[in-house]
This record gives sequence, C-alpha cells and structure tokens, in this order.
Amino acid sequence: MYSRSSEPVRFERDCAVVLVPQGEQVTLPAGSVGYITQALGGSYTVFVEGNLFRISGKDADAIGKEAPEPLELPEGADDEAVEQLVWKQLRTCFDPEIPINVVDLGLVYEALVKPRDDGQRTVEVRMTLTAPGCGMGDILIDDVRSKLEMIPTVAEADVELVFDPPWGRHMMSEAARLETGMF
Repeated sequence: MYSRSSEPVRFERDCAVVLVPQGEQVTLPAGSVGYITQALGGSYTVFVEGNLFRISGKDADAIGKEAPEPLELPEGADDEAVEQLVWKQLRTCFDPEIPINVVDLGLVYEALVKPRDDGQRTVEVRMTLTAPGCGMGDILIDDVRSKLEMIPTVAEADVELVFDPPWGRHMMSEAARLETGMF
C-alpha cells in the first residue's frame, strides 16, 4: 500500500498522532481536515493545518481507512519461517518523511530470532537512523518493536539503536537509491 497522493481526509474521531519530524505525540480532534501525503506499511502521513502527522494502522478508522489484517503463521512454524516474517514486517516500517522501508534504506543491521524455553521467541534487532539527531528515531523504534511483536510466537522484540557503523547511502538497496535519485 503506497500513495503519494493528496487524498482529502476528515477525522471522524479524536486520534492520537505523531508530529513529523519532531516525534511529539499529540491528539488531532474529530472534524480536523487534511490530506494523506503517504500511505505505507499500514500507517499514514497526513498534512493538517501546515503540519505533517503520522497515524498508526490501528487508528486508520479515524480517517475512514481499514486497519491492517492480523498476521498469521502456520501451525508449528520453525524459526526460519518466523525470521522470514520478521523481515517482511520490517519492510512495513517507514520513516514518515521518506517513502522507503527501513530495510531498503539500509537501516537494519541485524535481526535475530531466538527461541525461548516457553515455546515463544524473542527477536533482537540492531538498527540505525539516517541521521543521529532524527526526531522520529524513538517513533521508528517503537514502530519496529510493535510490528515485530504482532508476529505470532514473538513474545518480545528488543530493538537496539546503534550508530556504528554510521549509516551512509551506500547501505541503501539499488531500488531505494533509484527511487530517491541517490546514485
């Protein structure tokens, strides 16, 4: 689901949102009017009264959209199947200002699935940001954590923010470099 449109929206209820790029959580009241500027990974970026705001997928109904479907995993799925779903979920995480997922941006350095004694799993992620002072860092980390914890059998996602090695555009996938014009 990707959109660079400016589809008009009206908030049907009060909605918790995140101010972009500051990362500050605020509430937009019912009746607020704006435009969807980006619809990626089940979340939305909207332009309202001169500001950009990120709406999580669970609150999509506030702007008349459907929440994402719950994730499914086959019965008795092994760690490899869970790891594949982990990477698929990571590709649904986007910086609200950049229409490229965190994997293709080269922000995810490592994602390990570790089985636990209780049959559940822990996922350990090491990732970075395009800029150390990015105001959306905490929001992006929370998005990664919450989307990974939606995976059946994943009891906990431990997301560590690291800056070594520092991110560079050479870490982006070829498709991401083409999309952004960063060759």
